[in-house]
Amino acid sequence: MSALAAPMPLAGSAPASTRDELTALLRLSAPLVGANLLQMGVYAVDVMFVARLGAIDFAASTLGVFLLSLVMWALIGMTGACAPIIAAELGARAHAVRQVRRSFRMAMWLGLLAGLIAMGMLAFGQQILLTLGQDPHVAARTGAFLDILLWVMLPNLWAGVMRTVAAALGRPGWAMLVTAGALGVNALGNWLLVFGNAGFPAMGLEGSATASLVTASMMMLAYTAILAFDRKLRRYRLFGKWWLPHWRRLWEIVKLGTPIAIVFTLEGGLFGGAAFLMGLIGVTEVAAHAIALNIAALAFQVPFGIAQAATIRVGMAYGARNRVWIGRAGWASIVTGTGFMVVTATTIWVAPRLIVGIYVDVDDPARAREVTLAIQYLAVAAMFQLFDGAQAVAAGALRGLQDTRIPMVVAAFGYWVAGFGTAILLGFHLHWQGVGIWVGLAVGLAVVSALLVTRWAMRDRLGLLPG
Repeated sequence: MSALAAPMPLAGSAPASTRDELTALLRLSAPLVGANLLQMGVYAVDVMFVARLGAIDFAASTLGVFLLSLVMWALIGMTGACAPIIAAELGARAHAVRQVRRSFRMAMWLGLLAGLIAMGMLAFGQQILLTLGQDPHVAARTGAFLDILLWVMLPNLWAGVMRTVAAALGRPGWAMLVTAGALGVNALGNWLLVFGNAGFPAMGLEGSATASLVTASMMMLAYTAILAFDRKLRRYRLFGKWWLPHWRRLWEIVKLGTPIAIVFTLEGGLFGGAAFLMGLIGVTEVAAHAIALNIAALAFQVPFGIAQAATIRVGMAYGARNRVWIGRAGWASIVTGTGFMVVTATTIWVAPRLIVGIYVDVDDPARAREVTLAIQYLAVAAMFQLFDGAQAVAAGALRGLQDTRIPMVVAAFGYWVAGFGTAILLGFHLHWQGVGIWVGLAVGLAVVSALLVTRWAMRDRLGLLPG
């Protein structure tokens, strides 16, 4: 049976063994991983088209997407806090229809309120970049780009909530199907609007932003239809009484989700800050950094999907007040996510030149230094793959226990004190340059990973388990 036809078991279905838990985890996480990888493809399509418009427009697109993504993923993290709450409700009672509907409705309300504020901020994108000392021409083009792109905020936030709820309710396969459709729509939209094919106007950079808006709207409408008509999901009547507030549940999501949003911002800011440090060294270093980071980000989508599944599985066990199930769900997730990263780390370590060759011509003498630097950075990336996978899944498991505040403090210390501090020390004071910056990233991820896995291992002594 397909992932769509075979719903995940929900409440009252604690696994009888670790093998059963692992099976349930893989069935839940596999389509989420697929959706994450396809989403990377959606972003890659934008880059492929916009890169052909010229250096200024490409730079404007890069900066605009960075500003949007930094805010949007933080808010997706905040609204996604409905997942552990819903999972706990389902773990406590199999047919928690009213509670699930209440959490979904308030997460959608939160997406609307926070999204409108974020859109207001992004409307000043040009001024923000000018304040940060960016080139005036690039800032102006970024502002025009963001004037259209900022409208993807609400449909993306709402689609994110609906995707999360569908997965928590046992229908994760829809996420992969919808994202695959989004990839096709985005590719077609860029082809039609960026260069004016098939009689459409050539809109350039603004055409790419318009294609992104159409894609986001399509995803939102697709998820709306799925929640309304899917045989398993429609019984929750998730859009019923959408006007009715429940302030206590809204506050629960905000309280649980705000630290998650801050963690996403801290992590995204760390890698954005690393790119800034690379820019202080040279253009070639920035290009090599971008290649290595794209490879690492692609590999990260697997443990990130497993982390999303871990939040739901641990959350259900938490709601069922089943300590054995909690431990089984968390450790199965952490071992699976870290184990996959062993494979990617080995691959990167053994064949870095082959992997870099996917992005650039490694035999082109003009790009020899860029290729050499990218291979050096990937050697460090191979080491931090394990830490990256472990910290992502451990954080997801802790969210299932509704533990987000201390992990936020851990992230702030690990990423910005240990990680960014080491990057500056090694990169500039000890003159390791780009390699030193990447070692700093590895140190930050290692510290966060060690602290979060330790916190998970000590969950009972720290009072994180239900009574």
